[in-house]
Amino acid sequence: MSGVEGYMYPNEITLNWSVLIVLYPYITGLVAGAFILASLVRIFNVKAVAPTYRLALLTALSFLLVAPLPLQLHLGHPLRSPEMYFTPHSTSAMAMFGFVYLWYLMAVLVFEIWLDYRSDIVHLSQTSTGWKRTLYRAMTLGSDNISPRSLAIDHKVGWIVTLVGIPSAFILHGYVGFIFGSLKANPWWNSPLMPVVFLFSAMVSGIAAVLLLYMGISKLRKTPVDMPCVDTIAMYLFYIFILDFSLEMLDLVHRVYEADESFRTLNFMVHTKLYFSQIVLQICLGTLVPIFLLAITQVKKLPELVRRRIYIVSGFLVQLGVFAMRWNVVIGGQLFSKSFLGYTTYKMSLVTKEGLFAAIALTVLPLVILWILVKLLPPWDKEAQASIPAATAAN
Repeated sequence: MSGVEGYMYPNEITLNWSVLIVLYPYITGLVAGAFILASLVRIFNVKAVAPTYRLALLTALSFLLVAPLPLQLHLGHPLRSPEMYFTPHSTSAMAMFGFVYLWYLMAVLVFEIWLDYRSDIVHLSQTSTGWKRTLYRAMTLGSDNISPRSLAIDHKVGWIVTLVGIPSAFILHGYVGFIFGSLKANPWWNSPLMPVVFLFSAMVSGIAAVLLLYMGISKLRKTPVDMPCVDTIAMYLFYIFILDFSLEMLDLVHRVYEADESFRTLNFMVHTKLYFSQIVLQICLGTLVPIFLLAITQVKKLPELVRRRIYIVSGFLVQLGVFAMRWNVVIGGQLFSKSFLGYTTYKMSLVTKEGLFAAIALTVLPLVILWILVKLLPPWDKEAQASIPAATAAN
């Protein structure tokens, strides 16, 4: 059969998981990373990144709303997915995801955004007209008390919600790596470091995404970029990236040292079918180059224009590298037979429900949602942002 080399079991010729399953952990990773960046302001009182606090929250919400859609398109009967809430199976990691997702969406992210924006929503409900006035009134949930005491309570409750949200974000994305790492039948995935690697790469991609969005929105609004803010974000991105790369190298060294019966097959995959996506895109362009560029900004004083360009290039390369990592895990883990004697190929379709066009649409959709949210809830209220570190310090 075309695209098959050696001996493949009949059920392994066609890949069960497509590009949408690659996109799913990539999108959820952006959610976790954006929320972790927001928590630097709320929990760790990093005042320098306060200008991106609200933008990070809205970014996390935008991508979180789209996160289940790749799975919905992949399912043969997507309308049956709500059954996981009515007939829960505690031993199924996939079934438990529904509860983790609902908890993180409603009890953490939406609640924190509502607390942070409540005074703005009340003000907009009083000053807007037409359908916006009706919408903002509904968003107040009947709470229009914005006295200093009430706002102080909002900040304290928001701090607690963010504190709870940090492990929730870890669980939300860490479980994806847990699912892959617990599949003992596949040596490409079976690693105890898989959940940790997924989590740190998620933090890297989410922080880089907020950095790019902040600089891009500032350019569109024709407002100056807060360089201390982007410099601080780049610093955190650099150090977390170092940890992420170290964990990936540790996993690689362990596999090379262990060299079990699957090592020859995996080594062949890396040097042939996955050479471009893993060696070139993930490791070289997506990891080593941005680490090197970010390292330059940390050890050498460069002009602002040069630093901004380095951050933009590094941010895009980070997204490329993290997506390539998801691709290599999901697609790469299905390209070889469990017999270790055969290999297959993956041919991406264009217009099917799991094709390239669907993947592009799902990638763009969160940006459209973010644009709508930014219009309804502007994230660049300087007075509101300035109050966040002060309230956090008071806690």
